[in-house]
Amino acid sequence: MAAGKTENLMTEGSVRQKMIRFAIPLFVGNLFQQMYNAVDSLIVGNFVGSTALAAVSSTGNLIFLLIGFFNGMATGEGVVIAHCIGAGEHARTQKAVHTAAALGIVISILMTLVGVLGTPTFLRWMGTPDTVMPEAVLYLRIYFAGVTGLVLYNTFVGILQAAGDSRHPLYYLIISSLANVVLDLLFIAVFHMGVAGAALATVLGQVLSAVLSFWQLARDRSDIHLSIQKIRMERELLARMIRIGIPSGLQNSIIGLSNVVIQSYINSYGEMAMAGIGAYSKIEGFAFIPITSFSLALTTFVSQNLGAGKKDRVREGVRFGTAAGIFLAVAVGALVDIFATQLVGAFDSTPEAVAYGVARARIVCPFFCLVAFTHLMAAILRGYGKATVPMVDFLVCWCVVRILIIAVGGQFIHSIGLTYWVYPITWVLSSVSLFVYYRREEKTLLAQKL
Repeated sequence: MAAGKTENLMTEGSVRQKMIRFAIPLFVGNLFQQMYNAVDSLIVGNFVGSTALAAVSSTGNLIFLLIGFFNGMATGEGVVIAHCIGAGEHARTQKAVHTAAALGIVISILMTLVGVLGTPTFLRWMGTPDTVMPEAVLYLRIYFAGVTGLVLYNTFVGILQAAGDSRHPLYYLIISSLANVVLDLLFIAVFHMGVAGAALATVLGQVLSAVLSFWQLARDRSDIHLSIQKIRMERELLARMIRIGIPSGLQNSIIGLSNVVIQSYINSYGEMAMAGIGAYSKIEGFAFIPITSFSLALTTFVSQNLGAGKKDRVREGVRFGTAAGIFLAVAVGALVDIFATQLVGAFDSTPEAVAYGVARARIVCPFFCLVAFTHLMAAILRGYGKATVPMVDFLVCWCVVRILIIAVGGQFIHSIGLTYWVYPITWVLSSVSLFVYYRREEKTLLAQKL
């Protein structure tokens, strides 16, 4: 790395300090990223109404299903770049950066076409009620028309984070999130554009964050410098990115697919269930931020140190990152459980909607430690380049088992509570299986080369 950039490397210095310094900006950044959807819901719920809130909330799982796959590709790009940086391969790092940028452009084009053209069909498959269908279609089509900003932002930020830089992504997220809040109020409260205004505000905020992160890479003078003229795909590096990225993307899509099936079951209970559980889902998005932050930190840490051949440092980072992530998940879960009524009510004060959201919180919050452990184990394995293992685990536990519980159990248990319990049950299964695999294969993983 160029002079002045070595402080971002995670291969030297205190493991705890490096990981915490990396994770804190990620935490704050993810907090502001959650504001995109949360502010939409807060303003829509309070200025437009429950029907519009149901329309916006019902699109969340579908967005995660489609975008989750391409974000997983960005994870694969980051793992390869971080490994090159840790190994001190300067020329290959440059090639990897420009390959990632080229892949991000291709992905953004595909995402736009799939999202805009497929929106009505996807929503019908989910059983979206006719009362919210027009607004849900409008919101999603605007969102996907501008999804290039989100895809390229995640690509560029993945490059920065692979180099150990989590501060600049934080700055740009703060700026774009604040812009999103202002635009939400302007479009919805002043111009009365409804869900279209919420979608447009989100899109413009994402485009702004993509532009800022590109500007940072373009002016960077280290190995991660990005030049438009050099953007092209290098076959061998592209193959490695795809080998790690596709399983990571499928893992995200698997989660999204199971949630879409569950959302379809929730939709059958009407607008109040959709609004209340959708509001809780926004809160859960915030609650999982500590987990997400340490997961990203662990993936980068393991990748860089494995590339540098520092096995003892990898072990120490895994132990600390896992313990810290679980501790934070337990603390946040307790807070959400205690203040569930007030938190759900902030999105929609309708008593029936609040009751649905609080009921969901009471069931799942005590099990946050398990979902934390699952995500942390998956992140560690991705850092080792073993993205297929968590993908298969999530396919079985988070998709097949969940769908079976809803499809079969729903024939005997006619209660929306079934959609609450399906999460803790599958978190238990996933945690146990990933732990057993990691303990059995740890020595082999440390001895490998990515």
